[in-house]
Amino acid sequence: MADDNAVLTLRRILDGRWAAMRDRVRDELGTADWATPIEPLSITDYRARTTRQLLALLREDWTETGLSAQRGNRGDVGASLTFFETLAHVDLSLFVKFGVQIGLFGGAIAGLGTQWHHSAYLPRIERGDLLGCFAMTETGGGSDVANLRTTATYDPETDMIVVHTPTAAATKDYIGNAARDGTMAAVFAQLIVDGESHGVHCVLVPIRDSRGVARRGVTLRDCGPKMGLPGVDNGEIVFDHVRVPRANLLDRFGAIDDDGVYESVIDNDARRFFSMLGTLVRGRVSVGAAAGAATRNGLTLAIRYAVRRRQFLRPPNGDAAGLPDAHAAGIRLIDYATHRRRLLVPLARSYALALATNMLIEDLHALEQDQAKAESAGTGQVDAAEIDEERVRRIEERAASLKIANTDHATRTIQTCREACGGAGYIWENRFGALKNDTDVFTTFEGDNTVLLQLVAKGLLTRYRDSFQSFDTAAMIRFAARNVAETVVERAFGGTIIQRLMAGAPGRDADNALAERGGQLAMFEDRDEHTLAGLAARMRARADDFKVDPVGVLDDVQPHMLAAAWAHIDRILLEAFASATEECEDGACRELLGSLCDLFVYSTVETNAAWFLEHGRISAAQSKEVTRRVDELCAELAPQAEALVGAFGIADAWLDCPLLERA
Repeated sequence: MADDNAVLTLRRILDGRWAAMRDRVRDELGTADWATPIEPLSITDYRARTTRQLLALLREDWTETGLSAQRGNRGDVGASLTFFETLAHVDLSLFVKFGVQIGLFGGAIAGLGTQWHHSAYLPRIERGDLLGCFAMTETGGGSDVANLRTTATYDPETDMIVVHTPTAAATKDYIGNAARDGTMAAVFAQLIVDGESHGVHCVLVPIRDSRGVARRGVTLRDCGPKMGLPGVDNGEIVFDHVRVPRANLLDRFGAIDDDGVYESVIDNDARRFFSMLGTLVRGRVSVGAAAGAATRNGLTLAIRYAVRRRQFLRPPNGDAAGLPDAHAAGIRLIDYATHRRRLLVPLARSYALALATNMLIEDLHALEQDQAKAESAGTGQVDAAEIDEERVRRIEERAASLKIANTDHATRTIQTCREACGGAGYIWENRFGALKNDTDVFTTFEGDNTVLLQLVAKGLLTRYRDSFQSFDTAAMIRFAARNVAETVVERAFGGTIIQRLMAGAPGRDADNALAERGGQLAMFEDRDEHTLAGLAARMRARADDFKVDPVGVLDDVQPHMLAAAWAHIDRILLEAFASATEECEDGACRELLGSLCDLFVYSTVETNAAWFLEHGRISAAQSKEVTRRVDELCAELAPQAEALVGAFGIADAWLDCPLLERA
């Protein structure tokens, strides 16, 4: 068993740079009053409960870490994102409600507005005096944000902006805070000035008065019951030529001057659009992190149950059969090879995801701090020198990658954990129902995972040298086909640590490549590079055929795009895991992390054995050895399983349920 010091060290590694914020959430919100109720509530009661909790949080100084009305100060972004992630352990309805208010509504004003907006609105948002909505998604739009149908037309005669919903498909849909509490919406719409569209911009539109009544020209509808997140009041918004002052345009990236002329330092509409969305990357990071937190809740419950629950008496010839000694009541679930495998393999991936998320948050924090310094020397509207596009694109790619990986892992793993607890896992009071239902939407929230996988692949193809969105589709295909062969794989996480480990790696085809960390990294990098090169080759074969519709080319290679994105995701997860393991100075903790990292590696190779076999990276005999090694590692780690989930530091009150008492 791991000693207490090793577990404590492991917890601090998982807590990351902003461990103090996690501890504060544990200390101040670690009671049953804050945790997801284990008795189902009506939608009305759950919404009222969640709003009360939101306002209680806003009365404290939690939000000061993430928003600041001061010029050139974006707050402590890392602490804010860590707070959001830890709040997801508590109650996902509260996480989303708080996220809409601060991360999305407040984040839109902070990221897209200028100093006037910051001073006028952010203090009120932080105090809870102004509750808002983030109105981007439309009924007919889905992920196609660039082609939103809602219009925001400048009227020079009145110096007002007219916000309008031209068709039913343009209805703002699934909008958090819209059905009950929101009084203002950050509305994303096509900005039209002097008859010319300048692409999607964001306009602040009041939607309710102080009595909670919809304002003139605004129609609000309740989305009603959902699969999960019952505490969040999602609704629909329709605008009928609603007029707002010109000052309500969030004009950091594009403004209308006093003469009614549109101006922006970013001339290209597509580049401006993606620069605007880049400021909202915190939301995507938070959703991925929250899914990871919820998954850790599920794994903690299922593994603790597996350690306590005993089943099937040992037969008289048990010793001869090689079964472990067992209590008279039966054999522990964790002692069954299939049971420990189904839980410990996803546990290893959860560690990889948690460590990679910590590193992403650190990178985003550093980026925003640097941008804040550039802003402080500027004049208000964004300065072209402030945008380090390559650095921003790298952050966006990692945010998308980890959002995909965390949410996909949550959906699969929470279901596995439910099954691993048998009928007890199906009872609502044992928490898996809420975990499953509340996280289900995360695979499509903040970007549908399948769409995001394609965006990740496109970003890899163009090597961040330019925004692929600024090319037309045919140009993007030709660019990728020409340049991907020259791509040098960037170290997403770990930097020089990863380089040093790989410098001593055995050859990629060596029998013992998987036995050493450098060899593991080399194999994952090889898969990443080869899959991306294969995708480019398929595109190259079609790029010169000008009779082929470029959109058709992308359609033909979509499965290969998804494969390339997943190969890249697995590599960056290993880089984060290997880096954290290498940096660990505690011997016992380092050994434990190393074994868990090995389990992540071998199980990932096993899952993708077809690729490694088809491409000659492993033999059939080696494939069998990989499976044997997964089983060995699960057996070695089983005695440490409870300590490994204990290192997550999840407050007892957030997990409290009859499941473990009756095991």
